Amino acid sequence: MQTFLENQQLIWYAIAGLSLVLELGIMGLSGPLLFFAIASVITGVLINIGLIEGWQSQILVVGILTAIITLVLWKPLKNMQNSRSKTDDSSDMVGLQVPVFDSVTNDSGSIRYSGINWNARLADDVDVAVIENNSMCTIVAITGTTMLVKPV
Repeated sequence: MQTFLENQQLIWYAIAGLSLVLELGIMGLSGPLLFFAIASVITGVLINIGLIEGWQSQILVVGILTAIITLVLWKPLKNMQNSRSKTDDSSDMVGLQVPVFDSVTNDSGSIRYSGINWNARLADDVDVAVIENNSMCTIVAITGTTMLVKPV
């Protein structure tokens, strides 16, 4: 305990580590504890080089840094999370030719594969407006539980 009291930066490093573990383990990198962890590390460094002394100053600096880091990183991190393609083109179903069960349009429809009706819609790069019932189509990608298809 004496070591922590003499080296207050170690407390901030420990708090940062705990926050990061909680963020990654429980919250799934959604943001709030990540920003607090970064601010805690920076505060520990500032204490280490002698720019901050006293608990009140340290807590104030952590609060201000957390707010600044949140303002700076929130949008870029959200954009990075949202930019990931939700479309899977690596499935073993991609490339299969299957019959259309219910007419497939840009918004809805269904195909039949392996005895199961699957939700389907037209792929973005398809020039037709609809694939009619009992026609054949090719699965080009999967997004969630919806198959993206194009006519054969």
